Amino acid sequence: MSAGISALLAGYDNVVLDLDGTVWVGDQATPRAAAAVAAMRAAGLGIAFVTNDGTHSPEEYVQKLWSLGVTAAGDEVVSVGSAIQHLLSERASAARVYVIGAPAVFRHVTDAGHRVANGTPSAEQAELVVAVAHPDFNYRELTIATRALLAGAQLISGGRDRTYPAGDGISPGTGALTAALEYAGGTTARVVGKPDQRVFQVALERLGPGRTLVVGDHLVADLGGAAAAGLDAAIVLTGVTTSDQAHAATAPAPVAIAANLASLVLSS
Repeated sequence: MSAGISALLAGYDNVVLDLDGTVWVGDQATPRAAAAVAAMRAAGLGIAFVTNDGTHSPEEYVQKLWSLGVTAAGDEVVSVGSAIQHLLSERASAARVYVIGAPAVFRHVTDAGHRVANGTPSAEQAELVVAVAHPDFNYRELTIATRALLAGAQLISGGRDRTYPAGDGISPGTGALTAALEYAGGTTARVVGKPDQRVFQVALERLGPGRTLVVGDHLVADLGGAAAAGLDAAIVLTGVTTSDQAHAATAPAPVAIAANLASLVLSS
């Protein structure tokens, strides 16, 4: 017989799940994560997956979820790239954009109707710089982006996460890149990734009405972002937050703290 959901989860209509550090760490699912998601679906809860990692497209995240035994659909995944596209689509006219990011971020920029300036003579005169950390980031990218910012470009960042839990250990996040660009360019970024509420707003638009719980591993990105969006949040200890840090969190405080997603969700 499949496990049911906990009393805590039974009080919600929707759940927004962080990916890195919550559903998986690196290429491994957290303990019984697939069973937890299956139980929530069986209970009729709406589910969205959110991430500040912009290195992959939503479709690629769906493939990874399925490979770990977690069922998911493309419209359930909201990456930071999805949120950037959501923001850029609000601009009245097309802009030249210098992009620091993985190929998925480039696609989100063009899908929003804007022109990628990378590799063109006008890259240093771009009107926007979009920055999301990626494994192949290099000093040349930092240089071109800095020159564009000094010439008046607006900086749009994928988040302020200092670090994230990779499979081989803690790694620098988009926040580290953002700090460098702000310092070099003498500007302040418009941050779109968590803890900005836009990622959660996009998820809520897809989920529809109902009481929603955010589950994540990061006090600033997940707990703080949920609070900015007016949502409750629970913290799991499979990512960057320790038990002491989670229990010390106030204003906001998590509605629950659990060893992992399964222990939060499952009734047995």
